[in-house]
Amino acid sequence: MTEDEIYRDFEQRGVALDKLEHPAVFTVEESAAIHEALPGAHTKNLFLKDKSGHFWLIVLPSERRADLKAFAQVLGAGKFSFGKADDMERLLGVTPGAVTPLAVVNAAPESVSLVFDESFRDAARIAVHPLRNTATIAVPFYDLIAFLGEKGHASRIVSLPEPVVV
Repeated sequence: MTEDEIYRDFEQRGVALDKLEHPAVFTVEESAAIHEALPGAHTKNLFLKDKSGHFWLIVLPSERRADLKAFAQVLGAGKFSFGKADDMERLLGVTPGAVTPLAVVNAAPESVSLVFDESFRDAARIAVHPLRNTATIAVPFYDLIAFLGEKGHASRIVSLPEPVVV
């Protein structure tokens, strides 16, 4: 799907979204001004590969640190490593910096497991890139989950552990 097709689909469903155009961002740190300008639960998106070669997209709150070992344990995935850019482009149709749960619609069903941290359950809106890192949209979380499900991509909502600080 293209960005415009995603917008049309949301519009046909009666889902209101807010959109903010901005300079390209590649890290959560670079997106601080976006967080202030666009209300919603902002995300950190991890494109990962497990030891069996299966791909995962894990979506965390932007301020959270990731503990890949603990995530793999909770999800029964063995060991995680970061997915390569060419796999990201081949499967999701996006480049590093533009990873978004919306990109899963471009993957074959079951080729990428999509996991959201359970903290998003309480978020009225979730802020994600619309297949490019020069814009961010905020949509109701459960409308995003429904949209992805109707496109053949079930989402898991899991309590992902926070790293232990010693």
